[in-house]
Parts: sequence; structure tokens; C-alpha cells
Amino acid sequence: MTPPEAVDEILTRALAEDAPWGDLTSEVFLPEGASATAALGAREPGVLSGIAVFARVFELLDADATVELRAADGDRFAAGDVLAVVSGDARAVLRAERVGLNLVQRLSGIATTTARYVEAVAATRARVVDTRKTTPGLRVLERAAVRHGGGHNHRYSLSDAVLAKDNHLAVLAARGISVGDAIRSARARLPHTATIEVEVDRLDQVEEVVSAGVTTIMLDNFSPDDLRAGVALVAGRALVEASGGITLDTVAGVAATGVDVISVGALTHGVRSLDLGLDMDVR
Repeated sequence: MTPPEAVDEILTRALAEDAPWGDLTSEVFLPEGASATAALGAREPGVLSGIAVFARVFELLDADATVELRAADGDRFAAGDVLAVVSGDARAVLRAERVGLNLVQRLSGIATTTARYVEAVAATRARVVDTRKTTPGLRVLERAAVRHGGGHNHRYSLSDAVLAKDNHLAVLAARGISVGDAIRSARARLPHTATIEVEVDRLDQVEEVVSAGVTTIMLDNFSPDDLRAGVALVAGRALVEASGGITLDTVAGVAATGVDVISVGALTHGVRSLDLGLDMDVR
């Protein structure tokens, strides 16, 4: 569950950005005390995410607002479906409209894209996961959207796990330190609960990394044939993660190689927001 305080912090910042000194248009055009009802409608099919966030933005601006949710996060919907109905002070509804729409559209786009990747690998054991390629400040929501689409999360932040990538290995190489020695040194310094993952981009790196005691080995930008060979070399001694430019067209082939995890940055950084709309009835 997304922490409520994190949601409120994101929404407070977004509202301040969108109306730093109030909604000038509504304040001069709409009579004080006017009420409004607005329906959140789907203009295309998808998987819903962010509906609770959408509801919360209206509640922050109008304590008396009511939001009737007609679908839940993770639900599939069709074009024409009504997903929620909001009623409350007209000025507050209009001030909250764009922030609420922007977030639920983007998050539903992430959930919908993730669901397509998950469906593509359904016949395999591979787990589709996200990356840290998230919108700054929105990671907690975008990670939840991946879960709503049936995917899984990678490490949340740099503080959560050891993941040595190509740039880390380049620094080691420049200092004349072998990857195996670095892994063993890290293992000795870490608590037993910490995981270690190392990225490699060549098959001849696999044995040194795995024999040093990693939890996961990341095979970056490997061809399907090399992925199969890498899985065979690891032979169950660590989890095998595939990464690097994986698309909806290629993910099934990657999963068929026997990898355990497929990380896809495009789940969060390359998605299109879904087309949802808020139709108003001001009275």
C-alpha cells in the first residue's frame, strides 16, 4: 500500500505548482458556493492505477467532497466506462481536475503497459520488473502502478541493495581490482540480509561473478542465444536477470531463454498516458 503521507506530499506539491495563488479563472467566473459533479470516463481501454490518488486530490481541496469509485486499482476497463464520480464545491473540483487527471492517466498508462509485458511472458517463469527510471518525485506512485499491472518492483533506491553496474566495474578496472575480489570484499562488509547483484555484458565474465557469491547476475544487452548460454553457466547458483532495450516485441523471446527476471525501464520512462476525461456538470 502506498503510504498516505507520501500521496499527500506529492499532491500538495502538485497543487501548489498548478495554482500557487489560487485558480484565478474559477474565482472570477464561478459564483461562490456553486457545486459540481464530474465523471471520470475512459476514452480507451486499459488497466487502472492511481484511482485512490485521484480521489484524494479532491478531498484535500474540499473536505465535504464525495468521490464514488466505480473501479479499483488493477481493474481492467473498456472505452466508455465511468471509473469515478466526484461531487463537491465547483471551484475545488476544477482546481483539482488537472492534477488528478494527470496522475491517474500516467499511472494507468504504466499499469496498462506493464500488463502487456506480463501477458507476453505468462507461459514462462520470468518475472517482469521495473527499474529506477521513474519520474523524480513520483517513484512511489509509479512503482505501485507497475504492481497494479501485474509486474514487480526492482530495488526501490540506491540504499536498498548492492547493484554493481558497468560504470562501477570500470572504476574497479581502472584501479586494478578484480570483480571477484570486489564482490568478496563487499560480502564481508555487508549484513547477511543484504543482496548483491552485478551486471555483466560478456559471457566470459559470468563465472567469476557467480563463483564470488552474488545473489543475482544481470546479463545486459545479451542476445537470446547468449542469454541461454548464460543461464546454463549460472546453473542455478544465482538468479539471472536480463536487461537492456527489451521491448514488447522481444520480451517473450527473452523470457523463453530461462531467465528469472526481466527488467524493463520502458515500463515507467517510455509510456504514454491513457486518455481519460473528466466531464463536468456545474450547477
